[in-house]
Amino acid sequence: MLTIKEIAERANVSRTTVSRVINNAGYVSEEAKRKVLKVIEETGYIPSENAKSLRTKKTKVIGVILPKISTETSSRLVKGLDEIFAKEGYQILLANTNLNPEKEIEYLKLLKSRHVDGIILSATNINQSLVEEIYQLKIPFVMVGQHISGMANVLFDDYQASKDMIQFFIHKGYQNIAFIGVTEEDRSVGYLRKLGYLDAMKENQLAVEESWVQTGIFNVDSGYECMKTIMATTKRTPDAVLAVTDRLAIGASQYIKDKGLCIPKDIAVAGMGGSELARHISPPLTTIDFSVEEAGREAASLLLEQINGGNYHETIKTIKYRLLERSSI
Repeated sequence: MLTIKEIAERANVSRTTVSRVINNAGYVSEEAKRKVLKVIEETGYIPSENAKSLRTKKTKVIGVILPKISTETSSRLVKGLDEIFAKEGYQILLANTNLNPEKEIEYLKLLKSRHVDGIILSATNINQSLVEEIYQLKIPFVMVGQHISGMANVLFDDYQASKDMIQFFIHKGYQNIAFIGVTEEDRSVGYLRKLGYLDAMKENQLAVEESWVQTGIFNVDSGYECMKTIMATTKRTPDAVLAVTDRLAIGASQYIKDKGLCIPKDIAVAGMGGSELARHISPPLTTIDFSVEEAGREAASLLLEQINGGNYHETIKTIKYRLLERSSI
């Protein structure tokens, strides 16, 4: 492998000049630059990334921890992140926790040991152990989807989005509205979206049957089973149901159809997430699009600010959403 010293000798310039050309830093005359670039082109020299990282103290690698790498939400988030990081010459190292909270802590430690320039975490459940580990990182960090005090956060307006969907149901004439959620340990998707539902129903003086509120997990089968429970145990049949994810809503829709009922004539259905699949089921699903790509771009920008010497104070960026009305309501 050719060294900087050998390039300098061939170009008849100093090693400092070669280093400045390679790193695009500092003044170099056009003639000297031309000589160095000619030698690089003739020899096919490629600068060592390890050597560059030793000089700059940057690896140009960002660690991204995802709750489930196979979901559309994760892929949309990574797309937004990559749009920003790629322009700045950064690579993304993905870690998949598969919804295991212990893996989140494990990957935080692992990525820090790999000397990544920063970490972005998309977490589901926030617990004290995770928070303590985040505070001990001492490297650029951004949280997506959940709030950590004192850190940079990119959030979705889960509470208001849920309220807006219930208001939309009511505007369309529905009053007996059921709800399929997830564990409230997930503050954003589990707790805040449920609170939005309950508050909207209360503000409109609409009663909520206890059996109308069911808790599932993040998949289609769970939505199916939750809807089955709602239909089997309720004293009066709901005329609408809101699920906190599109997958849960799709499962609920399938159970309704299997029972021989019509959507939305008998029961209206809505989800949250704005997934591509929601457009293609029958009938197409009304949903909330949380602009996940934009969340990725915001998170990447916040992290780069820190990497480039910006502040580490608490920041909250709330991403706008839109209600996509389709024929399931």
